[in-house]
Amino acid sequence: MTGGLILIVEDEARIAEVLERFLRAEGFRTERAADGRRALELWRAARPDLVLLDLMIPPPDGLEVLRAIRREAPTPVIVLTARVEEIDRLLGLELGADDYVTKPFSAREVVARVKAVLRRANGQLRAPQRYRVGELELDLEAFQARCRGQALALTATQFRLLQAFMAHPGKAFSRGELLDLFGEEAPDERTVDAHVKNLRARLGECGGLLETVRGVGYRLAGEPR
Repeated sequence: MTGGLILIVEDEARIAEVLERFLRAEGFRTERAADGRRALELWRAARPDLVLLDLMIPPPDGLEVLRAIRREAPTPVIVLTARVEEIDRLLGLELGADDYVTKPFSAREVVARVKAVLRRANGQLRAPQRYRVGELELDLEAFQARCRGQALALTATQFRLLQAFMAHPGKAFSRGELLDLFGEEAPDERTVDAHVKNLRARLGECGGLLETVRGVGYRLAGEPR
């Protein structure tokens, strides 16, 4: 996990420098960008293991950068934002962020979240296992999900959620159980709802398999193959 490359996208030099110092002290390598254009250039050239992305950066802004990343790859992204409105938080999650941190924040907290997100993503990539439920397929070794043979573009968080559902088809997961998948990074059950809503949309024609269980949570309908 340490030794990985973290792209810091932050236009406030003081904040970027502090994050860089703490990450390097933990053994990470870093790249920095102060605007959206440079961020995408560095992301495409260096393919970092994770992106720390401030939303309020010079054009294109953080949301546009996140959209661009999600169109091309499942690189883990942690959003940094001074926006405190719930709609902005959920918007970041629904666009595919794996976690978010609101300003002001502790650099140590950000490093802890970086480690947690990378730990989840790396664990998925190492597991040589496949699941098939209905017309959904999940290949953990290749980090691929398919619906009716068509590849799905999932974030690391969405992939982890789908793995939990596909490992136990038909099981009704409470929001509390799903919250445990996020560890201490998830603030409340509304975060789970946002991630599940986004996952259902990303499943395309197979989205109907992900059902809401009233008063409980969610389940994946279908038989394993």
